[in-house]
Amino acid sequence: MILRAFPRASAVALAALLAACSGNGGGSTEPPPVARCTFANPVAGGADPWVVRWNGAYYMVQSRDNGIYVSRSTRLTEVAGPGTRVWAAPDTGWNRTNIWAPELHRVDGRWYIYYAGGRAGPPFTHQRAGVLESAGDDPQGAYTDRGMLYTGDDLAGGGENKWAIDLTVGRVNGQLMAVWSGWENNATTDKTAQHLYAAPMSNPYTISGNRTRLSSPVEPWERGTELDLQEGPEFLQRGGQTFVIYSTKESWLENYRLGQLRLTGANPLQASSWTKSGPVFLPVGGVPGVGHASFTVSPDSSESWIVYHAKTSTTPGWDRVIRMQKFGWNADGSPDFGIPAESGRQIAMPSGQCAN
Repeated sequence: MILRAFPRASAVALAALLAACSGNGGGSTEPPPVARCTFANPVAGGADPWVVRWNGAYYMVQSRDNGIYVSRSTRLTEVAGPGTRVWAAPDTGWNRTNIWAPELHRVDGRWYIYYAGGRAGPPFTHQRAGVLESAGDDPQGAYTDRGMLYTGDDLAGGGENKWAIDLTVGRVNGQLMAVWSGWENNATTDKTAQHLYAAPMSNPYTISGNRTRLSSPVEPWERGTELDLQEGPEFLQRGGQTFVIYSTKESWLENYRLGQLRLTGANPLQASSWTKSGPVFLPVGGVPGVGHASFTVSPDSSESWIVYHAKTSTTPGWDRVIRMQKFGWNADGSPDFGIPAESGRQIAMPSGQCAN
């Protein structure tokens, strides 16, 4: 062994360095661990999450306590807050109870909230679609009730409205249109098959034509054990292609999942213009009953994200939580949602959300 002589000052400095590295003599000088730029599902309690990004912030709309609330956050993973109540159901009228699944849309420079409501229930046989219009440019500001939307078969003749929930809107080939889940005929039981319907709109609060049935739950992967249904339709558009992503099978059971319609024809108001495929998002062990999704992008717009709900257990019921994850795109332009991320697993934050 060769021993090298060190000047005294250098030896003292070396001893101090070795003591610091060993963790002895006064404790470690290692910096505290940096928080990882990750999150885990679920992100909040709740159901039917609708998220929209606007002016650098995320807005989520939800219904509870017979009212509608809008929350705001600059962080996608923290958007499911208590929010501001923007509307309360009236004491009387067609929409006095059972306020379900609101959606927040910016159309022609104003905000609109589409929701389902009823006058009684259970059984939930009186549900209809309504719309609220913002007074200004603030998604959390005041809204005016624009009333019930027409979801029947005889607009010109004043025919009755038909049962409708989960109405959404979108502009396809320049045409503003509504898509919702409805019954063929009004019934005295809510165990009635649900189909997807569409109709044109002359403005964001007026349906201007009779409905067309776009799709029915006829495929083996859509058929339920208690009820056949399609609900929660949402537009998803990218690269000149238009999809309607919807939920199917019973929402209160563990096999709730997503299906897809792709616009392959010229007229989006004709059933023959849509091609069905699925299932495109399935429950997995530990994440049962996935469905009723909405779609947004990361803060830097480089990633696509799905926000959805899942059941908390395989037991029948509506105890649900909100979850989110990044998704990709297939070579044919269709979305690739992958599989639900298991609870507690650390997931990279949406791109652009973490500080550099």
